[in-house]
Parts: sequence; C-alpha cells; structure tokens
Amino acid sequence: MNIDYKVGEVKLSYKPKFKNQQKVTCSEDTYKYMLSTYKKETICYKEYFKVLFLNQANQVLGYTLISEGGLTETTADVRLIFQAALLTNSVALILAHNHPSGNLKPSPEDIRLTKQVREASNFMRIKILDHIILSDTEYYSFADEGML
Repeated sequence: MNIDYKVGEVKLSYKPKFKNQQKVTCSEDTYKYMLSTYKKETICYKEYFKVLFLNQANQVLGYTLISEGGLTETTADVRLIFQAALLTNSVALILAHNHPSGNLKPSPEDIRLTKQVREASNFMRIKILDHIILSDTEYYSFADEGML
C-alpha cells in the first residue's frame, strides 16, 4: 500500500540583521530602545504591542509589532508572540506596549496577558524578562515592580 502524504511546508532560514548587537541590561535600556521604534509623535495616538527579541547574552536580535489597536486597547495573540520568538531563535523576550493616555498603571488585561505569556514561556523555555508600558516621557516595568 503506497500512501502519499501532501502537507504544507514551512521553510525556515535565519539571517541575523545586526553585526554589533545592542545589549539590554535594565528596564531603562529597554524603554530607550523601544521608544525609538515609534514613529515620531505616534506613541500618544493609539496602542501598539511590540516584542523585543534577545539572545542568550541579552543582545537585541530585533523587535516586531504584534498588534495595533485603538485609543484604549490592543489585543496581542500569545501564539504570534511565540511564533516570532521561534523564528528569531530567541532565548528571551521583553513585552512592550504603550498607553496613549500616559497612565502607566497596568490594566487587568495587561496583567492577564503577561501571566499568559509567562506560562507559555515556561513550556517553551524562553524567558520573559520584562513587560514595559511606555509613554512618551516615562515607563512602567513589570520586572522592576515585582510583577513577573
């Protein structure tokens, strides 16, 4: 009996874009790096959820926009976060999103999502180093506040 299986194929290639990678050592480094990823004057316009990808030495491999929302919320899919993490060969992640209002207090949804990503990361053996909430002038760090 000859059974021929045909399924979709995913091709993977890894081409690092940076030769001299920036290192992230604290929440302030993350804030400065992520703030630079926003187009001028868009951080106060609407919410964007981004992820910073790191190697074993906490050097930046890159970042991606996971979701773009409205004035008060955006929805981040945990599966998309880890899809990107696997494709970038990351061993650590930093979650980041902005609050256009400037209120940096984490919402119940921010806390729930962080917990969900942290639980998935344990299974994937990818560290979640922080979740930063940004405004144009300051930030809130889940790690600094003992929330991770």
